[in-house]
Amino acid sequence: MATTEVERRRGQIAALSIAAVVIIVGVPLWWRTTETYRAWLPVSQINALSNLQLQLSADVEVVFARGTVTPEQQKKVPVTQTWDEKHAVNEDTSLNYRYEVKYRTATVMEEDALNQPTAAAADLSLHTLSESWCGSLGVYVIPESSSLLPEDVDVYIGQRRTALLRIGSQVKVGRTLEQLLTHLKPRLKQVLQVMSFSRTDITAALSDRVRVSPGNQESIADSMRAFKSSPGYEITFSLLNPDPKSHRLHWDIEGGVETYIQPLLTKLAPLANFSIDSQILYYAMLGVNPRFDSSSSAYTLNADSLAHVINPVEARLGSNAASSNPVLNFLLYVPDAQHSPLHIHNYNKQEVPTNAFHSPRWGGIMIYNVDDLYGPEVTFPVDIDISMARVMGVFLAQLRLLLGVQSSTPPPGFMVAPCSSAGLADWELDRLMWSRSVENIATATTTITSLAQLLDQIGNIVINDNIAEQVSSAVTSLQLAVAELEAGNLGFALQYSKEAFSASERAFFDPSLLHLLYFPDDQKFAIYIPLFLPMCVPILLSLLKILTELRQRRRDKKAKNA
Repeated sequence: MATTEVERRRGQIAALSIAAVVIIVGVPLWWRTTETYRAWLPVSQINALSNLQLQLSADVEVVFARGTVTPEQQKKVPVTQTWDEKHAVNEDTSLNYRYEVKYRTATVMEEDALNQPTAAAADLSLHTLSESWCGSLGVYVIPESSSLLPEDVDVYIGQRRTALLRIGSQVKVGRTLEQLLTHLKPRLKQVLQVMSFSRTDITAALSDRVRVSPGNQESIADSMRAFKSSPGYEITFSLLNPDPKSHRLHWDIEGGVETYIQPLLTKLAPLANFSIDSQILYYAMLGVNPRFDSSSSAYTLNADSLAHVINPVEARLGSNAASSNPVLNFLLYVPDAQHSPLHIHNYNKQEVPTNAFHSPRWGGIMIYNVDDLYGPEVTFPVDIDISMARVMGVFLAQLRLLLGVQSSTPPPGFMVAPCSSAGLADWELDRLMWSRSVENIATATTTITSLAQLLDQIGNIVINDNIAEQVSSAVTSLQLAVAELEAGNLGFALQYSKEAFSASERAFFDPSLLHLLYFPDDQKFAIYIPLFLPMCVPILLSLLKILTELRQRRRDKKAKNA
């Protein structure tokens, strides 16, 4: 009897010991080793980004040349004014455009620069005198008697960050300085709309964050053809020769790129990295059959058929699988001898002067006719040297459009200097930098807030330390970009916005986020129950037996005491 009691006691102690080990050691260890690791994220700062409030600040210097202000007015300068314009895009996004306008009189050296024979020469001389930085502008007010501008031109916008504004002699007579500045303000705002950020450009840059209303569709149509902001772009030039038996084509693509394209890309270096390659494709045909026009004795491509040209040709172009950057395709098509000459017609059935067209966010195609380079009795194949000046001029214009350099029509009385050899004016670069900075900020905030919402809704996604680091880096860069925009430091704002964009994209598309995305709780139970149930049942039955015996023992004690 005593032996049986000892064995029973030993069994109870063993069951309690195993249960204690399982509860105290096993369950916490299992819980710790199987829990989803989720690194800390700055959730409060991310939530604050959902309400985006941006202030774009630009410094403007208005310089009065000799003869534009009276001696009384001259005594009250320099003067500084602040112009603010609120723009509520929607309930979560608001903008404030701020111009810090400083008025002063011209120095002696600036007066000498304004005495140059032409406006272009004056623009160059003023550029050498001033230390203008990204985002800043200088407007030189010149008298009506100045010969720098033609009679029908009041404003000249040069290649740098300066503009010339002619003022009538009747404006300054009998007016105080405040009245003169009030009179100049509308014209100055027109200059700023052309040379600096505009509401249309900034609204278009927010397209990823803000839904465009139907009334604004036409106003931002130009921006829809441009590629979205990206850390890099791949540019591919392709020569399509459908009839190599008749035409032996020679093109100096390396020299053409170096002369016409590279200066533009060098100037755009702060925005993105560019890589260029070229190829020649033989027996590459267009996807449509041109129609013969007997009136002009030429083949034609109508505007309606241009959309069907790209897909068949694109299949021959190949793709750069090693890069995730957008690809800009520029195709030069030389028609075969049986379909020459070939002309593109617009919707008005008129020939397109450049004989080229472009596709939004894809690239451009130019048709290069060579039938006039040889006679009817020529012996094929014919060696043909392609004029790179003619071709690259078209591709350069298309490249500007596809990268977001908008060429809007200036207001009446404005004259804009033609493009220099760089293919881009300084103020055009500034406009693009403003748009890209806002676009990067808007895209990064949308990406980070979407990621935070996703991680909050799906609790079994692992958040590794590198993802948390990328998110924190993106949030910090966003805050710095917004601060630099407000301070008017455009170069730093663009750099921080690019860093925020890159960090947010790396965090959002990190492959580790997908490991446990489709591993719900019911699958966990299906995996662990077969493992733990055979072990837990004996332990639970032993514990129940011990509890039953304890209760029976208490009842017996009470009965004995009674």
